[in-house]
Amino acid sequence: MGSIPTPGIRMISSPTVALPATTILWVALGGAIGSALRFAVSDIMRRLPALASLPWATLFVNVTGSFVIGWYLRSVVSADASPQLRAFIAIGICGGYTTFSTFALENAQLLENGLIARAAVYAIASVTLSIGATFLGYAVAR
Repeated sequence: MGSIPTPGIRMISSPTVALPATTILWVALGGAIGSALRFAVSDIMRRLPALASLPWATLFVNVTGSFVIGWYLRSVVSADASPQLRAFIAIGICGGYTTFSTFALENAQLLENGLIARAAVYAIASVTLSIGATFLGYAVAR
């Protein structure tokens, strides 16, 4: 079964590509770059005492990664980037860079430590700002 089209809603999906070995290698390379970038950004931000109250590094990474994927996938719709390049950037770099599993773990830890209000603020801020950043990426790409 296919999806039911919804009038007035245009979806920009992640790249659909064949799985030749070269595409897999491009995704793996992008993932390595994204993961290394996430590590560097997080390490720098976690050293700042002013950011100790919430896991700001993960929030920052998720919001900026959401912006990049929104901007990039909207931009390549008109730029005709190759499926391999789209996979390298959107799946590899953005997938390696963003940290939703880390976000989930940090929220669970906040809840486990009885910091319910902080967990709620962090969850709402992460989701709202990341979706907003994706739309901002769309707007910048226009």
